[in-house]
Amino acid sequence: MESELLTRGLLYLSLAVAGIPGNTAVIYAFLSALHHERRLLPADAIVLHLALANLLVVAVRCVLEVLATFRIANVFNDAGCKGVIFVYRTSRSLSIWLTFVLSAYQCLSITPPGSRWAAARETFGRLLWAIFLAVWIINISVSSPSIVFSEGAKNDSKLLQNSINVQFCFVNFPSTYVKDANGAAQTVRDVVPMALMTAASLVILVFLYRHSRQVKGLRGGSGGGRGGAAGASAERRAAVTVVTLVTVYVVLYGVDNGLWVYTIMVRQTMSSALISDLRIFFSSLYAATSPAIIIMSNKKVKRNLRWGREERAAPASETGTSSTV
Repeated sequence: MESELLTRGLLYLSLAVAGIPGNTAVIYAFLSALHHERRLLPADAIVLHLALANLLVVAVRCVLEVLATFRIANVFNDAGCKGVIFVYRTSRSLSIWLTFVLSAYQCLSITPPGSRWAAARETFGRLLWAIFLAVWIINISVSSPSIVFSEGAKNDSKLLQNSINVQFCFVNFPSTYVKDANGAAQTVRDVVPMALMTAASLVILVFLYRHSRQVKGLRGGSGGGRGGAAGASAERRAAVTVVTLVTVYVVLYGVDNGLWVYTIMVRQTMSSALISDLRIFFSSLYAATSPAIIIMSNKKVKRNLRWGREERAAPASETGTSSTV
């Protein structure tokens, strides 16, 4: 195997090894919370949905790329390319939009009780199902051209002027106009939530800065109740988590979208497959690394993962005890 293919396969394998267990753990933790508490807070439901989208990104794209690169199995015929590219693009963009939805909700969550923004937060929580539905419709609609234009790479030497080479597949557009229109739609779909989540994160950072100054000013006073302080601390931890996720997103997807704009603006060259690989890698890197941020910073996830380990350990200890009696 060529060293370039070996490196490619190992990189995708590392994303799969990190992303699949991480996102599965986050999903398990929130499903466990739903089982124990009989409900999920809106922020928890958004993070659960985000983990599902990230799991699809890593499982559908990275795992299949590994299998094809190492010639274990190759599903990239015409039907396989249509399905894989559609699911990947939809789940990737869902990850982007859900990160924005999470940042918007957290921005509303830090507002003081009784304000009109607090009322907007309550409305946001009630209509969360409609927001999820709208996000799905938007992203499926923009990703649907991949079902029509994607096909397997039957002849690697044949690359049409209006085609995009994605290693094992081609996306063949019928004209330059269709290619540019599809590229513009995908760019707008990604840039809009990026700009909005960046603005929401800036609002959160300004709030955290002002709040820290207020705390310093009141530190010499009598202080408030411990319950209020604990609640504020939880909100700050959640806010910092969201800002961290948004920062990672902006860095990784900024590179991804920059490469995408380059792909649709220049004529095809021999390096187009490499550029496509870099795009997939950077967008999948967010899906693989974001669970680590969530697990490290979310106490509910940590608690439910710990409960899961204790529940698995309990039957084993009971079996050991009964065997010794």
